[in-house]
Amino acid sequence: MCGIVGYIGRRDVAPLLLEGLQRLEYRGYDSAGIVITGKSGELRTVKAKGRVRDLEARVPKRFAGTTGIAHTRWATHGAPSDANAHPHADAAGAVSIVHNGIIDNASELRARLTAEGTVFASETDTEVLAHLIARSQADTLEQKVSEALRSIEGTYGLAVLHRDFPDRIVVARNGSPVVLGIGEKEMFVASDVAALVAHTRQVVTLADGEMATLKADDFRTYTTEGSRTTATPTTVEWEAESYDMGGHDTYMHKEIAEQAEAVDRVLRGRIDDKFATVHLGGLNLDPREARSVRRIKILGCGTSYHAGQIGAQLIEELARIPADAEPASEFRYRNPVVDPDTLYVAVSQSGETYDVLAAVQELKRKGARVLGVVNVVGSAIAREADGGTYVHAGPEVCVVSTKCFTNTVVAFALLALHLGRIRDLSVADGRRIIEGLRRLPGQIDEILKAEPEIKRLALHFADAKSMLFIGRVRGYPVAREASLKLKEVSYIHAEAYPASELKHGPLALVEPAMPTVAIVPDDELLEKNRAALEEIKARSGRILAVAHQEQEKADHTIIVPKNEDELDPILMGIPLQLFAYHTALALGRDIDKPRNLAKSVTVE
Repeated sequence: MCGIVGYIGRRDVAPLLLEGLQRLEYRGYDSAGIVITGKSGELRTVKAKGRVRDLEARVPKRFAGTTGIAHTRWATHGAPSDANAHPHADAAGAVSIVHNGIIDNASELRARLTAEGTVFASETDTEVLAHLIARSQADTLEQKVSEALRSIEGTYGLAVLHRDFPDRIVVARNGSPVVLGIGEKEMFVASDVAALVAHTRQVVTLADGEMATLKADDFRTYTTEGSRTTATPTTVEWEAESYDMGGHDTYMHKEIAEQAEAVDRVLRGRIDDKFATVHLGGLNLDPREARSVRRIKILGCGTSYHAGQIGAQLIEELARIPADAEPASEFRYRNPVVDPDTLYVAVSQSGETYDVLAAVQELKRKGARVLGVVNVVGSAIAREADGGTYVHAGPEVCVVSTKCFTNTVVAFALLALHLGRIRDLSVADGRRIIEGLRRLPGQIDEILKAEPEIKRLALHFADAKSMLFIGRVRGYPVAREASLKLKEVSYIHAEAYPASELKHGPLALVEPAMPTVAIVPDDELLEKNRAALEEIKARSGRILAVAHQEQEKADHTIIVPKNEDELDPILMGIPLQLFAYHTALALGRDIDKPRNLAKSVTVE
């Protein structure tokens, strides 16, 4: 959940690293640091608690070098401070290291090293690794790093400098992404391609258990045991401009506004009108195999889990396959029964979410078939899965997910349609869903045009200390995601309940000071949902409804265009993204970088 960037070549390294950190700051932003190799090989370090701009203010004007590594942190071990900021060094200043991930046996190693006379300068687990590398008697930096890695348990993406080996950067990966960028007589390394695309689009993504040595004019990859591996560069599809704000005040606002275009992109080239179905070639699942699936289990975390809940409903409705979603972080610890007739679907925006990746690896170990639904091409989950589909949302920089959530649900609609047409979904229903999918981009644009009214409503409710979100069946995952968005970005306490559960407890909380947001689609449950509004109104509760028509019992209604019943959840969450955004704006929150959160959760 932190950001790494490194460079070796001919250019002045400090501006490059600081620029890279700015692009990676969404991955962690409580402290930052930079280390460069000076002309005589010495390692010069600057660190600062706070944002990258705080680090930049401390970097001296004379800070020249052509090799360096840098880091922006999201704390796991030790509170944010100058001392706990990366890079970390050994006592003699010979080794400097930046690290993403968690060393599980750090306490044990720290105790051993302390007993042997090592003095620690920070509270971090990473510093343990710096001391281990420095103490190694191996001849090469590569051997020193490999030897140290054999002593640790846990996850890492790391980059290492050593004053005795000024011509190289050594990097390694296990559970936390590391991407090499290949330039002309220069090499880059980062934890995310966002830091690279301004300089090169040729990249190599390291696999778990793989290391690399970067020199100015070449690189090589190998296992932690030293065996050479084959590295085939790929071309990044996203341009550097994709990471700019594009005239918006925040990335969140930009990404909400991009959703019509993003949905059009995930649909493009996939619809098959002749057979009223879709093409999803990356599934690696032929019709006979698809028909043999008896159950589908979807695994994700946070927003991806909520998208999976909607996806499970779509699969059950359209393909008539029993399906459910579960948090990957819970699934991997409950010793689940892995059924050979169950198809598992792993969902992750980054494709690197550790809990999801670990669940995939455990499922693969037990012989399960796993599909990935991810946004980042070449990510770990995409590589580990047997097949899958990309959601093509484009880069999402804001910590809270908006357009990727929407595109993920659309991708599930495509998967459900594909499976349904292989099984028992009629041509007529296939065409009905396809026409509904085609209407989505225009309907999203229609919703976004209502932003001034949604902003007014957000200002009206911004004084709430807590809010209740309710929905029934298709509306419940929408309520859960909307509740998450509000608490993530505005810090207002919010929780979601099925509307049918109101009288089983939550109704005790309803009063004028506790507003309710209700998802009320025009479907077979419309009257049931209206009855829930009656219950709230009878107790003087304030109601904001998201519906296809005005709701008499609601104090305010946000009108959303009607699509097919199965696809309505895709649209009904979008105005609540804007609601959360403008609530947070009214409260003066740091919208793109909410407190205590980071974008890509690559630790447990």
